[in-house]
Amino acid sequence: MANRFNFNTIGLFTTDNGKMVPFYRDVMGFTTDWNGKDPNVMMQLGNMWLIMFPRTAFEQMTHQEYGYPQGLNGTVELAFHVPTFNDVDEEYARVTALGAKSVFAPQTMPWGQRTCYIADPEGNLIEIHSFTEG
Repeated sequence: MANRFNFNTIGLFTTDNGKMVPFYRDVMGFTTDWNGKDPNVMMQLGNMWLIMFPRTAFEQMTHQEYGYPQGLNGTVELAFHVPTFNDVDEEYARVTALGAKSVFAPQTMPWGQRTCYIADPEGNLIEIHSFTEG
């Protein structure tokens, strides 16, 4: 059976796009033409898209209320692959110097992955990882 889906977009429901957009643009390297006013934000990094939409607007649109995590959001992560273990360390140092909240400093896991975690301004977890020691 042929694949019917092409997974290329992550959506985040947000409380403050004014903080989230600069983080993903200036720290994580996404591009956007967001005008700073529209509720919907589309950002791109390579072939991936990140969309952001205010929680209140989403609830109005769907006529439902939702529960949202407080503090660090341990329900999902955004994972960013880098070429080597050294790149994990370098990116962790770079993004934390730019204001990303450190959650878990770089470590090599027993299964052969070097990984670290940071959080965006609204507490969403971001993993930076590699499986290549070189």
